[in-house]
Amino acid sequence: MADDLRTGVIGYGIAGRVFHAPLISSTPGLALSAIVTTSPERREQATAAYPDVDLLDTADDLLASGVDLVVIGTPNKTHVDLALAAIDRGIPVVVDKPFAPTAAEARRVVEAAKAKGVPLTVFQNRRWDSDFRTVQEVVRSGKLGTLSRFESRYERWVPEIWDNWREFGAPEEAGGLLYDLGAHLVDQALQLNGPVRSVYAELNRRRPGALVDDDVFVALTHTNGVRSHLWASAAAANNGPRFRLLGDQAAFTSHGMDGQEDALLAGRRPGQEGWGVEPESAWGSLGLGDDTKPVPSENGGYEQFYVQLVAALRDGGPLPVDPESSIAALEIIEDAFESANTGQVVAV
Repeated sequence: MADDLRTGVIGYGIAGRVFHAPLISSTPGLALSAIVTTSPERREQATAAYPDVDLLDTADDLLASGVDLVVIGTPNKTHVDLALAAIDRGIPVVVDKPFAPTAAEARRVVEAAKAKGVPLTVFQNRRWDSDFRTVQEVVRSGKLGTLSRFESRYERWVPEIWDNWREFGAPEEAGGLLYDLGAHLVDQALQLNGPVRSVYAELNRRRPGALVDDDVFVALTHTNGVRSHLWASAAAANNGPRFRLLGDQAAFTSHGMDGQEDALLAGRRPGQEGWGVEPESAWGSLGLGDDTKPVPSENGGYEQFYVQLVAALRDGGPLPVDPESSIAALEIIEDAFESANTGQVVAV
């Protein structure tokens, strides 16, 4: 068997520490070889978790180290330059979502990767959420009949503004919930329901002193006629259903969040017993009115992103996420900003 692909992670904040490093280190065919961070606290955390991994000060140090794969888990405004630097050296690259601050910048990265023949993908891990995989299976089963509405929510109660780039107001930061959680909401809606013909959005700043949107509603009309209603909020004192799907024969509803992020935070890893399995209390329900039955949740599988990536790099299989799909989501996000600014529906 060929040697494991030496993988370097740039950034050891939430993305690098909670998601990428644990998933990479537990994926056959990958070897976590280096982490770039200058924060003393994060370097200490990385050393404790991965004592054999090199800690580097700069992205240039990593790119010159001979790694086979680069993973970018840094603030949004740095994604484009770091991705282009990796591509210039011919190193396959994973970019965390959102891919870039603008669709045009994302397109520039994709074109550079194509010109160089460098594999490029985007970490849209919530395609492998347990509840979203369950939603996909329910729709495929035909038990809803013809789907007319897809509702999806990421609602939280975070009344205090925290000192983090996600809360910064400069446009190049690509902060706010529409970029942060909306990147998942829109991506899932496109994966489930396909292309969009119109976008309407309401973006608000509910918390005192907020510089970015912290309460979001986006309505998408898909070309197949389905309407997606998407919410994200940091000011929700009571959360609505995570998913609600309405068909002409039945409805499906589920509450709560996929458990993989909490499991990773707790030190659990893919491959361990019970990984990705949701308890019965978290199952959704399917039916009509009060006549509903629980639907066992599909297993979550964030690790599948990296399993598929290994297969793509080793055997030429498809990348886990086509970056074109992330550009499509960014275009919808930009249309949502336009709609919110004008109060008008935007035709796509």
